[in-house]
Amino acid sequence: MAAKRPRGDSDENSDRVDDKRIKRQPSFATVIDEAMMVSKLQSILLSLEPLFRKVVQEEVERILLHSTYLRPQRSLQPQVEPAEPSSFKLTFQKPLSQPIFTGTKIESFDNTPLQILLVATNTLEAPPSSIHLHPLRVELVALQGDFLAGDQEDWTSDEFNGWIVKERTGKRPLLIGDVTVMLRDGAALVSELYFTDNSSWGKSGMFKIGARVVPGSYRGPRIREAMTEPFRVKDHRGESYKKHYPPALEDEVWRLEKIAKDGKFHKKLADANINTVQDFLKLWFVDPQSLRQILGQGMSDRKWEATTNHANTCVVGDKLYVHHGRRYSLVLNSVCQVVSIIDGANRYTLQDLVNRADRVRTRLTR
Repeated sequence: MAAKRPRGDSDENSDRVDDKRIKRQPSFATVIDEAMMVSKLQSILLSLEPLFRKVVQEEVERILLHSTYLRPQRSLQPQVEPAEPSSFKLTFQKPLSQPIFTGTKIESFDNTPLQILLVATNTLEAPPSSIHLHPLRVELVALQGDFLAGDQEDWTSDEFNGWIVKERTGKRPLLIGDVTVMLRDGAALVSELYFTDNSSWGKSGMFKIGARVVPGSYRGPRIREAMTEPFRVKDHRGESYKKHYPPALEDEVWRLEKIAKDGKFHKKLADANINTVQDFLKLWFVDPQSLRQILGQGMSDRKWEATTNHANTCVVGDKLYVHHGRRYSLVLNSVCQVVSIIDGANRYTLQDLVNRADRVRTRLTR
């Protein structure tokens, strides 16, 4: 028969178990302290979260900036382009030939193709060869004529792009031809460029031609855009009344300044059988007073000077004519201007005669 445990031992063991249970249960104060500690820790973590984010972002940017394959071209944060000065710029070498008509090739004032140069902003000299080791793609655009109407000499690319003019609805592209050219060794020629529409519908009634590096085609320091002076673009039908600079001998006489086609001066000259610039110049050199009388009182001194000055820019050519007299012969050019005088075996230019006259005058005054 199994022996029974004394009751006292059982009670003692039971008391020990109860003591352990009592020790395992936290007090109310302990629970409150732990809850407050957790709350403080969460508050600290929340306050440190922006700092953690900034540190992580800076570390990511540092890694990207030092990575060979992931080097960013711009900051991770979007930024507005600053108006920082540029060390290099595009420029048109010469002013434009004007007036400009739709469908007529745009050229420099000396009737040569437009040329775009890459120069240093401050010195206007060619930049170091390192900046143009590779060709640059340059785009030509139309700009509003009042862009930078004040004294502003610099602008941002965003400002430049904001003044680009697009064609009217339903019209062809405003500029056609060589609208994209390659700039090599700091220079590019624009052989063919035309406007397809006049400038009367623009807010200023005028256009400019701008040149910029094609966006996205170049990585390097900013190259400032080029632009021409403002000008009006007239419809092609107005070209039939265009003056020629310089006029040609065979041009109709109304191509001269101050003589309008089918106007009163044109009709008076036609009645006197003066139909071409050559006819006009012949009478001008032979008898300028008669020419002035043909034009009448409506031809003021200012108009007369403008017309004759324009006519005298004509290239008369190399043809010479000889008029034989009894004692001497005159050598004339194609507009009856005396080139030289032949006296027997001697030939004197007008300058020679002037010099001889000066010497005679000097002797007489001694």
